Parts: sequence; structure tokens; C-alpha cells
Amino acid sequence: MTNPSELDARILNDVADALIYSDRSGAIVRWNRASTVLFGFSADEALGQNLDLIIPEHLRAAHWKGFEAALATGAMKLAGKPTLTRALHKSGRKLYIEMTFALVRDAGGAVVGSVAMARDVTERVERERAARLAQNS
Repeated sequence: MTNPSELDARILNDVADALIYSDRSGAIVRWNRASTVLFGFSADEALGQNLDLIIPEHLRAAHWKGFEAALATGAMKLAGKPTLTRALHKSGRKLYIEMTFALVRDAGGAVVGSVAMARDVTERVERERAARLAQNS
């Protein structure tokens, strides 16, 4: 029988969506296989790095403002709501991704970090944009 923490690790590593956990400083602590597929960075390359690794430069200020506010208040505006945003691939290519966010708390209720689940929706967004452009021409 697999122990519960081993099972949890296997589940998180095998889910289809990218799962990224960062501590309060914004350092990446958990990076599953789907994160490697989506963003192009191996776990060895991503672990310990700042979240800026995958955040386009023009979105960083807004991201950190929201991140700091969530840590300070213990609440997120976007908690559990899928949000369309941009992300960076290792190649430098910009992706459209749909993300959900949540704060992670310790046993005493203190916020210890945040977790995000992400999926690539670039094809869908580009298809929808092409359809709109075709409709308007």
C-alpha cells in the first residue's frame, strides 16, 4: 500500500494540468510534469526560481501587487475562478493560459504560499480571434 504523501505526490505529478506551488517569497517549490510540458522548463530548472520565470514582463507588476495583497489579507479576488492570462514558455513564446489560484495554509491557518493550476488555451483563443476577425471583415 502506498502511503498517503507518496500517493499525493503521484497524483499531483500525473494530473493533466500544470500545478505550480510557490512559497510566500514567490519561489517555485512544486512543479509537476504538466508544468514542464506547458512551460518548457524542467523541474530542475524551475524549482527554487522566482515565478517571474513564467510571467511576461508587462504583467509582473500587476501579478506581484495581487500576490502581496493576497498574502497580506489571506484572500484572493480570483480564488477558484478560471482566469485567462498570458505566460512565457522557455522558448520565449507567449502562451494564453487559463489558471486557477488558491492560497495554501498551514495547520494553524497561516498562509504559507499559493498554488496555481494552468492549462494551455492558446489554440482556442487564436481560433476565436480568427473567427471574430473573419466575421468583422
